[in-house]
Amino acid sequence: MTAESHYLDALEALEADDREEALLHARKAIKLDPEHADAWRVVSDASLPGLRKQPTLKQAASSLSAAKKVVALQPDDLAMWVRGGRLLSDELGLYMDALQWWQDARHHAPEEVTPIVEQAAILADMGLYGEASERLQSIIDENMDLATTQYTRVARLHQMCKLASEQPSSEHFKPWEKHHNGWEAIKMRMTKPPISESKIFLLLTTPILMLEVILAPQIFGAGFGGFCLTSLVILTTVILGMRISRRWFQRFNRPAFNLLRAMDFETATGYVVIPEEIRLSKLFMFILSRRPPAFQERMLKIVDAKETVKGDWKPKLPDFSSHASSFFDVEEEDEDEELTSFEEE
Repeated sequence: MTAESHYLDALEALEADDREEALLHARKAIKLDPEHADAWRVVSDASLPGLRKQPTLKQAASSLSAAKKVVALQPDDLAMWVRGGRLLSDELGLYMDALQWWQDARHHAPEEVTPIVEQAAILADMGLYGEASERLQSIIDENMDLATTQYTRVARLHQMCKLASEQPSSEHFKPWEKHHNGWEAIKMRMTKPPISESKIFLLLTTPILMLEVILAPQIFGAGFGGFCLTSLVILTTVILGMRISRRWFQRFNRPAFNLLRAMDFETATGYVVIPEEIRLSKLFMFILSRRPPAFQERMLKIVDAKETVKGDWKPKLPDFSSHASSFFDVEEEDEDEELTSFEEE
């Protein structure tokens, strides 16, 4: 059988959700033709579990490896760039690698806004708010178009960075600093799980809403006008309650968010920074249990390696302007091609 025949069999098996059979034929195809990009794409697809299932470390690594091969063969395949970036950050916690991955994507799609949004989100999650703001600002500077689905996320990131800029940088939790005040706050809350935003909302607004329902007929009357006024008051209470609950949620759970950042730092760098007493706490176990399986497996491997931060650690960020030279090179090539064609005519 030819590589193309094995690829078609793999595609048919994948459509039937027989992932093992799809992997078998796809690997036979790339063995015969190592540069068969479509077969590599099937390997990436079939390595992942079905819908609503999260991959294991082995599955995520296999899919990522195949995605790297696809973008090497077909750099304009944005879907594979997106998959690789999501696997690196969302599943594996390799945030530094994800930053470079998205920057590499910009070399081939400099006008695509998704890599910048993803970079900004990663930087903000790691507490690098200044760098995240610069990435968001570049969207405006480069006059890039945002998809409707991205507006909310960009607005949320912008608000987060704005609030962080109003605080002293010393208050931004840096997990690589052993004596940062954030560690003491985590220790004070490590015996309790985070409190949910919905619980805060219910505790805050339920008593007020009950009072409004009881007192409204006496204040506004029982007619249609009274009903409208009562509905308006209830709606206002709900909106204000949601806003206040969101703020309190961030404030009450700040130690949990800091611990989450420390966990992200460990998977991003491979360095162990979380003290043993915190790692055995209820708060840590609660957060870890809600991370993807691949993330949990990597975390255990990092803890077993016991490699710690040495010296004054600083993040090694990619050159976020590196795509510009590639973009101009492409433009020059296009101009040369047009000139050659014109001269031939």
